[in-house]
This record gives sequence, C-alpha cells and structure tokens, in this order.
Amino acid sequence: MTARGDRAGDTVGGVAGDVADDVAGDNAGGARAAPTRRRIYLDQTHLRAHVTGIERVTLDLFAPDRLAPHAVRPVTAGSLPGMVAAQQLGLPARALMDRDALFLFPGFPPGPLCAVAASRCLLYVHDTFLLTRTEDLSLRSRLYMSPSFALALRWCPNLFVNSRTTGADVRALCARRARVALLRPPVRDAFGLAHLPGPAAYAPGRPLRILAIGTIEPRKNYPATLALTAALIRAGIPAELHLVGRVGWGQHAFLDAPPPFLHCHGYLADAELRALAGSCHLLVSTSKAEGLGLPLLEVQHGGLPVVAPDDPVFREVLGASALLIRPEEPDAAAGALAGWIRDGALARAAGMSRANVARWNAIAAEDGARFLRFLAGDPAAYDALESIVAHAGTA
Repeated sequence: MTARGDRAGDTVGGVAGDVADDVAGDNAGGARAAPTRRRIYLDQTHLRAHVTGIERVTLDLFAPDRLAPHAVRPVTAGSLPGMVAAQQLGLPARALMDRDALFLFPGFPPGPLCAVAASRCLLYVHDTFLLTRTEDLSLRSRLYMSPSFALALRWCPNLFVNSRTTGADVRALCARRARVALLRPPVRDAFGLAHLPGPAAYAPGRPLRILAIGTIEPRKNYPATLALTAALIRAGIPAELHLVGRVGWGQHAFLDAPPPFLHCHGYLADAELRALAGSCHLLVSTSKAEGLGLPLLEVQHGGLPVVAPDDPVFREVLGASALLIRPEEPDAAAGALAGWIRDGALARAAGMSRANVARWNAIAAEDGARFLRFLAGDPAAYDALESIVAHAGTA
C-alpha cells in the first residue's frame, strides 16, 4: 500500500517526488487546493540529555515557532529501544495513517519503511561521514545508522543540507533526480558570549589559552590539536589546551597519559562554557571531517578568533575570519599561528568574527524563507539555482 500522492514506487527508483505536488495532488480524481497549514511529524527520537551540534540544530532550526503556521508534532523516545521502534515502525505507520502529513528527519536518517511515503519525507543532512568515514564510526553507527542513511539517499527525493560543501558530498551519493536544497542553520549565541569584548587579553610570555569544543571521538582528530599545542610550546610560546566535550567512542591514548598542558573539562553547561570561553584566546579545530562546524560559528558571537583546517567547508563557513592551517603539519601550523598573533589577529578578531557570523545568519535567513515557501506548497521555492546543489555541469 502506498500513501496518496506519494508515488513511492517511482521515488525508490530515483524519481524525485515533490512535496508541492503532494500538497496539490488529486483526491479521488479531482484537484484539491493546497492547504496553508500542514501537519509535520518531527523526528526527535535522537534527542538525549547531552545537547551538541546536531541536537541544537534540531531544536533551533525546526522549532515549532520557526515552522509556523504549520502544526509540528514532535516524535520523541525515552530510550534507545524506543528510538529504534519509532524510527523503524512507528513513523512509517504514522505515514500510512496520516496521509496528508509531512515527516521531517533532522537528526538520524529515516528507517527504510518510510519509503512508503517518500515524497512526504524531508531529510536534513548534517554531513556524509556515515558513509565516507566509516573507520571513525562507533559500531552502533556502522551497523544501524550507515545502512539506513545509504538507503535514504536512494529513495528520499527531498534532501536539505547545512552547507554547500555538504550538498556537494550528498549530490555525489544520492539519487540523481533528488533535490538537494540549501538550508543553512541560523547560529544563535548558544553560550551567551555576546557580552565579551573579544578574546581574553594576551601578553607574550604568558600561556596562550586554546579552546577546543566537541565530543572526544576519532573524527575530531584531537591528537592533531595536541600536536599543534606541543609545537607552539617547542617554538617558545607557552600554551594550554582546554578541551570541552564528553568522551564518546574509540580509543584515545592521550586520555590515559595526558600531557601537562591538556585540561579536559568534560561536558559543560552553557554557563560554565561561557566562563571558560571568556578566559581563552582562540578556538582551534583540527577535525578530519565536518558538514558545518557549528561551535566555530557559535564562539564567533563572542568575538573569539578561530583556527581550523584548510578544507572546503571551513573556507565556506569561516571565509577570511579564521586562520586556516594543515593539521597534519603541526610545526608549520604553529609557525603560522605565531605569525598570525604577532600580526595583531587577536586584536582584530572581535570585529571579523562577529561580522562573519552576521554574514552567515543573513544567508541562513534567506534559506529559511525558501523552506517555508516550500512547506506551503510553492512549486517555485527552489527554482533559483543558487538555492540548490545541482549536478556538475548544470547550467
């Protein structure tokens, strides 16, 4: 059985169904008007006690007030078995029973049975590392999330991405006729840093206080952050590394024998992170793969300078506001950072960082307006080429 207007057989084969078509589809052979208010089932089964980047995007970008006037119905789970049951059975069952509703997946990929309502499923993709960096995944992710994600990219026609870089990666993996639309998230001052004058005052000879934020797991590549800090110390620049994040999966030798310059703070509440960020001079990321790098933009609300890998996503997200380095070359990166500081980058950071996050939020606002038009059934919402990630060579 397929839901009315879903054309599930076609979408599984790669034909991109359209929510606008579904809204304006026929009813018993006659045309029906597109409703102005949709029911949207929002998959929040992945939300747990610890709120990190993916969870903040779910809670902010897809908050009910942002999706108004549509009726948002969060679907939650109190346990891991409950999450699996909801994703694999509960949500597909709802799709069959409520045939006018949309189903929005902002965190984990939908279960395969959701393909029965393919044209009404909206998948938000944060990154593609579930398929491209399997060596850095937990066993649970490899066995559960990766297969569902691979299948969803084949049957889901409505894909939304957090950056153009992520979109290019998705475009290389998804069905050819799927729409890959830009929906860059607005970045709020999650940690309450707007009151800061900028980075903490720095004096040569005093420790350079480096902040790093993120779950301790292989993809974040914290050994490279440690190597950079050690290279700074070898170069005569005293430095401390303050790492904020819970311990995730994988083996981490530096936790068993931490160097004296490393300070592990674990998961911090916003107020605690605010105080720590106010005492630091810059934020460093040496991550091997990101779809966006949300904390890097979030700390820019406080005027903190950012150091990140010289990769496409960071060039897109940070522009000229950051120092881009090669983490695999710690001595060269340390030399570039030392020169950057000598050239007055810390003094200029507040203005450049805040201007960049304002630039990003202006782009995100345009994306959000298009998304609301799309939800309302506007068939021209994504006609503009700059609003999607097209196939290479598309005019």
